[in-house]
Amino acid sequence: MNIPENLLYTEDHEWVKIDGDIATVGITDFAQGELGDIVYVEIETEGDTIAKGELFGTIEAVKTVSDLFMPMSGEVAEFNEELESEPEIVNSDVYGDGWMIKIKLSDLSEKEGLLSADAYKELIGK
Repeated sequence: MNIPENLLYTEDHEWVKIDGDIATVGITDFAQGELGDIVYVEIETEGDTIAKGELFGTIEAVKTVSDLFMPMSGEVAEFNEELESEPEIVNSDVYGDGWMIKIKLSDLSEKEGLLSADAYKELIGK
């Protein structure tokens, strides 16, 4: 199981990489493993300002559909459009090309509520 030390995590199994006031967000290796083969990613919130904890999209796998929640408040500045035609990128490169959205953060202090890699490992029992 791959859980990079340089990222932050949510209890909803999303990873967050913060660079200044922009956060890149995707699902964790654990989440994609639990979901199985990803067949569709739906994010129609580009340009919307969304509060932490609110829904920003859904991800569909062969066996289930799962909601995606904002890890931090802000504007959904960009959606990874490659996922429209190749959603399976999430399975093959979850922490790289499989990213989902970029957020222009509105409250950087919310990162204090995110989990470290060690805390996330504890959450998932690894």
